[in-house]
Amino acid sequence: MLNRRRFLSLGPLAGLLPSLTFGETTSSVTNQPASGPLVISTWKQIKANEAAIAVLSKGGSALDAVEAGVRIPEADPNDTSVGYGGLPDRDGRVTLDACIMDEKGNAGSVTFLEHIMHPISVARAVMEKTPHVMLSGEGALAFALAQGFKKENLLTKESEKNWREWLKTAQYKPVINIERHDTIGMLAIDSKGNISGACTTSGLAYKMNGRVGDSPIIGAGLFVDNEIGGACATGLGELVMRTCGSFLVVELMRQGRTPQQACEEAARRITSKQAYKDIQVGFLAVNKQGQHGAYSIQPGFNFTLYQDKTNRVLEAGSFLK
Repeated sequence: MLNRRRFLSLGPLAGLLPSLTFGETTSSVTNQPASGPLVISTWKQIKANEAAIAVLSKGGSALDAVEAGVRIPEADPNDTSVGYGGLPDRDGRVTLDACIMDEKGNAGSVTFLEHIMHPISVARAVMEKTPHVMLSGEGALAFALAQGFKKENLLTKESEKNWREWLKTAQYKPVINIERHDTIGMLAIDSKGNISGACTTSGLAYKMNGRVGDSPIIGAGLFVDNEIGGACATGLGELVMRTCGSFLVVELMRQGRTPQQACEEAARRITSKQAYKDIQVGFLAVNKQGQHGAYSIQPGFNFTLYQDKTNRVLEAGSFLK
């Protein structure tokens, strides 16, 4: 195998070997340096990406972009896994989790938050207006109301109908790639090259009351290091929390892995130690050079990428085929 030291020792001959790569895996995801602002989000999130792009196109920050982007599915009553319209827990309560992280390493998070349509904005307020990283439950709600957020009923008639139907059997079983959406995680690079990320969800449908997944946890559902890159996760949060998934992806990139390689290794850490046959976890990552990666355990995970002035939905590679 031709390693870097041996390659450099070839001197002028190295120029005759332009097609050689060093340990990169083959994948359906194309990794090319970004020529401008970049936005990447879990699942099919064209409108969310467009909202983020609108911020970046005006010279806005990556932080403003990811907040604006994920607010779109938070307010969408037809998205049953995020915000307004989210399917409730087994007691019929819509409880929301979210976190946000900027290029300086600052972070804010809310868990088990009820009655507030935009938990991502509350998470940002926690980051910017308190000495804390995370607020939960009644405390998070009291803080949100004190900040001027409006208290609303987030349980739509359709989600309530689905919940009441579920109550007839009360059988709990997460469904892989349900409706091809789940938690939205979003990463952005602005015109200054700064990276920020956001993650927001209503969590697993019909979960136990009080359950919190990986989405609002810094290092699990989301992690950003502006020197290296950022990562986010979607799917069954318990598996991501057990491996500190997003932090792991960023650390692997720090060690020299490409975003694609890092996402694949993070998935392998799960499949090598945990039962995975009937569940889904997906990872997204970007590095400082604008390269991106996407990978999941099960096939069927897609993501939305804005790069080189093109916004498109792509399919991620997977551990199971």
